[in-house]
This record gives sequence, structure tokens and C-alpha cells, in this order.
Amino acid sequence: MNFLGHLFFSDNNLELMYANLFGDFVKGKDLSAFSPVVHSGIVLHRSIDFYIDQHTEVRKLMHILYPVLPKVTGIAIDLYFDHCLAKNWTVYHSKSYEDFLDEFYAYQPEKWQEYTSEFQQFIGKMRKNRWMNHYPTFYGLQKACEGVAQRISFDTNLQEAPAIFLENKALIQLHFQEYMEHAIPYFQQKNSTLHF
Repeated sequence: MNFLGHLFFSDNNLELMYANLFGDFVKGKDLSAFSPVVHSGIVLHRSIDFYIDQHTEVRKLMHILYPVLPKVTGIAIDLYFDHCLAKNWTVYHSKSYEDFLDEFYAYQPEKWQEYTSEFQQFIGKMRKNRWMNHYPTFYGLQKACEGVAQRISFDTNLQEAPAIFLENKALIQLHFQEYMEHAIPYFQQKNSTLHF
């Protein structure tokens, strides 16, 4: 999943949410330089990425979509699932979507000094432009796909992903729901073992 999915699976812990997103900016296995919460967020980020890539329903969906989205099937599914989560937010979370995002944007992480300048700038742009606020809409899905497509170094048809979503909407939503039924209890259990 993309940004929203990583926030959702951070156990409503704002410090962990930022540490989780930071996972995209950290390479390598040696995490000993980080504080416990940042370390846990990076590990959680990687766990979320691994779990969705290996999940049976996701792999089925990847097989179906690969012919029309070669090379970027997994990326497209991450964006589709964030869109589905945002669109169906009240099914999965007790707090309103707007309140959830407002609290995230307003929070200043205690471990801010541990984050790289690149990540701090990324968060600044996210707060300013409020990308995730548009995720429930088709426009938001289009903008997310365009934004990611611009950052990919090879030729891709990711900008066609929104149209492909419309053509396969019911199927994608079904696989998303199946995924969430397994992922929610899995990460509830995983998060209960985190220590920071």
C-alpha cells in the first residue's frame, strides 16, 4: 500500500506513523543508529510492503492486471488500495478521514531530528499540498498515479492506471476487501509486539 495504508497500519500512533513513512527513505539492514520508535517504524514499513507483495489475493490481482500494467502492476495496486481505503474509510476506522489526516499533518514528531532533510522536505510538501485528502476521489487516484509515474526512471504506462481501475473496479475492490480482512488482524498482532 502507499502512504495512507502505511499510516492506517501504524496503530493510531502518530510518532509511529512518521517513522513508518520514513521507511521508504532508509536503505540497508543496520538500523542500530535509530531510536526504538524510528527503528520500529522502519521495520513496520518493510513488513507492510512484504505482506502485501506476498498476500494471496494481491498476487491473484497482480496476475490479472499484469498484461495491461506490465512492470508497474505492484505500484498500481498500492495506489488502488490506498484509493479503496480512503473511499471506504468509515468501514475501517472510527475517526473521520479528515480528522485522521488533520491530526497527522498537525503532529510534530518527537524524533524529528533523526529524519533526513530529504524526508523532512517530503513531509513539508505532503502537509502543504494535502495529497491524501484527495485519495477518496477519482481525481485523487489520477494525481497519485501521475505523481508516482514522474518519479519512475523507466518508461511506464502508469498514467493509464486510473482508466484501468475503472474497467476493473468491482474486481479490485473485492480483492482489496479480502486483503483487509487478513491484514487488519495481522498488523494488530504485529503492532502489539513492538517496543519503544
